[in-house]
Amino acid sequence: MAARSPDSRGLFHEAVQAVLGSWPVLQIAVENGFGGPHGQEKAQWMVEAVHDYFCSNSDLEQYEVEDTLQGILNDEFDTMVEDGSLPVIAQQLCIFYSQCQHGDVTSVKEKIIQLCQKQYNVKANVQQVRAPEDEEESSEDEDEEAMDCETGATPTTAPSTSASSAHSRAPDQGGPEPDPDGWTVVCRKKK
Repeated sequence: MAARSPDSRGLFHEAVQAVLGSWPVLQIAVENGFGGPHGQEKAQWMVEAVHDYFCSNSDLEQYEVEDTLQGILNDEFDTMVEDGSLPVIAQQLCIFYSQCQHGDVTSVKEKIIQLCQKQYNVKANVQQVRAPEDEEESSEDEDEEAMDCETGATPTTAPSTSASSAHSRAPDQGGPEPDPDGWTVVCRKKK
């Protein structure tokens, strides 16, 4: 079913823009350049494509919308959605389309306003959280590298003859013993 009037089509377009604009997955993809140098233009194109998809297809099911959104994100932004938000976004779009079809203009406009406010909050949160994570990740990596160098820890994938002989030796002989995770700590010889 196509939208009943030009007003409802325009309102649905605003709803699509609000839903996709407040979707953290898409915002992160655009802000981090996953779509290349024209990520913002691709995001706007995505709004148009989703709007046209609804207007040119009748009785879309939520799973069809999910597949379309995932396809666009994968093709245009090299992004796979694994945070569970894809069904929620698809459901919101289906509900908005249905409400626009039935002329529930007031409810749609209220929800668009809420989504637009959420959009600004998400952008602020993404920028605030991003900087501290980068610092933590680099210090964690450095700590892990330092720990690996100091202990000489190496993963063991299968028991070797030296590992099995280490189990048969008494602990006071100083042989390497694997920990419960399968790592063998190799200690430096004392000079």
